[in-house]
Amino acid sequence: MNTVTQKTNENTAVRLDKWLWAARFFKTRALAREMVQGGKVQYNGQRSKPSKVVELGATLKVPQGHDIKEVVVREIHDKRRAAPAAQAMYEETSESITARAANAEARQAGALYSPRPEHKPDKKQRRDIIRFKHQ
Repeated sequence: MNTVTQKTNENTAVRLDKWLWAARFFKTRALAREMVQGGKVQYNGQRSKPSKVVELGATLKVPQGHDIKEVVVREIHDKRRAAPAAQAMYEETSESITARAANAEARQAGALYSPRPEHKPDKKQRRDIIRFKHQ
C-alpha cells in the first residue's frame, strides 16, 4: 500500500514554490513564493507564477547567495525530504558549476586586493585619521 501512495504522489502536479521548498532551495514555502513572484526564479528562461506546475526536464535558475544556480528537474516530490534526497531531485548544469567557481575565485581575488582591518581604530587612531583628512 505504501508503494501505491508513493506512485500516486509522483504523478500529482506540484507547484513551483512547493517544489523549490521540497528541494531545499528555500527555508519556507512563503519565501519560495516571494522569490518566484519577485521574478528571481526563472522557469525555462521565463518569469513564472508560484502556481506553475513543475515538469521533469525543466530548467530553473535559482538564486543562491551571491550566485545563480541553473538546475534541471530530475524528480518531482511535494514533501520536504532529507538533504541528500532533496539534492537528488535536481541536477546542476555544468555551465552553472563553472560560472559559480569563476565567481568564487573573483570574490576571493577582490578580497585580497581590498583588505579590511582586523579591528576598529581606537580613540587616538580615530583622531589621527580625522587630522589626516583635514590637512
